[in-house]
Amino acid sequence: MTKQAQQTVLAAELPERGQPLAGGVFITRYWLNGVERALIQLPDELSGAWGNYGVEIKGAGSYSDGEANTRAMAEAGSVIAIKALELDGFIPSCLEGQLLMAAKADGLVELREDRFHWLSTQRSADGAYRLDFGGGWLSNNDEDDVRLARPVRSLIIQ
Repeated sequence: MTKQAQQTVLAAELPERGQPLAGGVFITRYWLNGVERALIQLPDELSGAWGNYGVEIKGAGSYSDGEANTRAMAEAGSVIAIKALELDGFIPSCLEGQLLMAAKADGLVELREDRFHWLSTQRSADGAYRLDFGGGWLSNNDEDDVRLARPVRSLIIQ
């Protein structure tokens, strides 16, 4: 029997940004689809291709909902997305990636600066977004290139 990851957190129990929470580091509070959430960076680092060049994945184009994007990617066979979901996490969207960048800029977390990181937001059938945590550059790249991904988790704040 597998243990399911924590799904919610009480607002009164949220730690300071940069402190441990739910198996990772609390990044920030944010709103997604009308629900306040806590974004947590997981300690894992994944490496792989986003998907297959030339294949558009329906449901992976959200700029804000990384979990929905990652689920769509996994359903289409993306190995890196499947790995993220197995960790009870997901690959951050463009918005969630920028929140990670802000936490790094504030000195709350360390993120590798020597390689681009995949985000779960697909730009087109040929490319998906990537983020450079060294300079904060958001760009897109061919989906079949191997990049890093830093899974996150998002908890509903009650």
